[in-house]
Amino acid sequence: MNVSQYMRSSRTARVSIALLSCAALAACGGPQAGDAHRSAPTTSFTEQGVTVTLTVSDWHASTGTLSAVFTPERKGFHLYSTDLPADGVEGVGRPTAMAVSGAVRADGRLAASAQVRSITVPGVEAPVPVYPDGPVTTTLPVRAGADGQATVLLGYASCSTQDGCTIPVSDHPVHLHVTAGRATFSPQ
Repeated sequence: MNVSQYMRSSRTARVSIALLSCAALAACGGPQAGDAHRSAPTTSFTEQGVTVTLTVSDWHASTGTLSAVFTPERKGFHLYSTDLPADGVEGVGRPTAMAVSGAVRADGRLAASAQVRSITVPGVEAPVPVYPDGPVTTTLPVRAGADGQATVLLGYASCSTQDGCTIPVSDHPVHLHVTAGRATFSPQ
């Protein structure tokens, strides 16, 4: 065998080994070429001056994480803490909230990415817990009890110390279809 025959033979062997490795990985349920580029299911809506973007991530064996990014449309607006009482503090504010029903249940507590700060509101004796102005991301670990339909209920209110408040949003529904292997949003 001369050098040129050896080079062709060696290159063919390397290509064959690479193809066999890819086929074996796919047959064993390993990552496939399209998996790396598949994005997490996402949906969004805008209501009362806030755009909410909801994402399902890390969905494996009927568990995953729901993330909601609440983004006030106007500069200088903030959202209220997830720990705010349902009726606010002395009637002021509404909590940033995400709850699930149907085929999915919460598998932990709702957490927020921003630090809570307290503000004083004229006519209200107690401090009011809010997030800094701008977007806030909340996450909720979830678990599917069975394949089927689920509903994510979102609530929030945004305010500005200069420009007042928007009308609170309560239990805005977003529909989700879940199986053990995936979760997808139903069209809005």
